[in-house]
Amino acid sequence: PCPQSQRAAALGVLFALITLLIIYSSGSRSEVFPYSPLRGSARRPPDLKKWGVKSGYLPVCGNKTLTARCHQCVVVTSSSHLLGTRLGTAIDGAECTIRMNDAPTTGYEADVGNKTSFRVVAHSSLYRVLKRPQEFVNKTPETIFIFWGPPAKMQKSLLKIIQRVSASFPNMTAYVVSPGRMKQFDDLFRGETGKDR
Repeated sequence: PCPQSQRAAALGVLFALITLLIIYSSGSRSEVFPYSPLRGSARRPPDLKKWGVKSGYLPVCGNKTLTARCHQCVVVTSSSHLLGTRLGTAIDGAECTIRMNDAPTTGYEADVGNKTSFRVVAHSSLYRVLKRPQEFVNKTPETIFIFWGPPAKMQKSLLKIIQRVSASFPNMTAYVVSPGRMKQFDDLFRGETGKDR
């Protein structure tokens, strides 16, 4: 067994060596983890006007074209960030209100408003929205539904369900994002985040 003083001396030498190594490497030009400055300028955001609106949304029933345009819109997500804000009146005052998935309004009108111009529904939220038509379909008949998802997830069975619901509610206007438009969205997402959905 080593005496206590030898252990203390060994730890002191080890601490001194690590400290010297840190000081030496911090002043060195050859970094252990080299960082390179960003080259060029920041990537410009895509010009979404070049995408064209008419070809990206397929009607669920009939042959309508999605022609709605908004100059001022509000996007309300499914998060609880708006609770307690009392922004409902301001949200309802926007030209268009876009709500995501199954974000409810009933009981939260003071915070999130009541108006829904568009409800954008992901394939993963489809059943939750369709299970409560009194909240989502019947509440505001002027709402336009846009269902989206990767082509592999938007299978014929999901499309048939959307078509049946649309036929059951004649006041429901519904579109599905086309595969070509989904590819554009995927490319945009990948370009902005560096990740695949």
